[in-house]
Amino acid sequence: MWGGRLLRACLVTLAFLAAATAMRSAYAQANFDRPGGDYLSSTVPSGDPADCALVCERDRRCRAWSFNYPNDTAGSAVCWLKNSVPARVQDDCCVSGVRGAGVVEPRNGAIETSIDRYGGDYRGFELKRGEGDEICKAACAGDNKCRAWTYARPGYLGKDAHCFLKKEIKPPRRKPGFISGVVR
Repeated sequence: MWGGRLLRACLVTLAFLAAATAMRSAYAQANFDRPGGDYLSSTVPSGDPADCALVCERDRRCRAWSFNYPNDTAGSAVCWLKNSVPARVQDDCCVSGVRGAGVVEPRNGAIETSIDRYGGDYRGFELKRGEGDEICKAACAGDNKCRAWTYARPGYLGKDAHCFLKKEIKPPRRKPGFISGVVR
């Protein structure tokens, strides 16, 4: 009798873990592309990956999507709808997902993706081509006056990326294309 209950409990636990793993992998993934399977592309004026995911949800042919941040050649954000689910490839150009998955921005405490800490700036500067948020974070960490920073991807505040060093820690506000962090 106890053996049957124990077996059932184990099976239920395994089913729950399998469902949780499947749900976790269904979320859209920042810094990944899904090359191939494209049948439609369109600009995303808002610059928000969630809008690309929504377009896929509303199109019956769509099985997956990739959102490309603005760059030198495209000039604006682009949404690529796919009629298959290509394998994902790590690339910081993009956010990608499968139909039915929402966009979940990574949160690790130190880096706040799609967050702007508006205000409190004491210094701002353009970044050179190819420099990313790590340069902005390092500039803040190396300056005792700096308490927080915000990085704007290229195409969100002009052609080039921008870094803002902050003397005050302001509340986080969701804003696609921005990355922030608190140093001290």
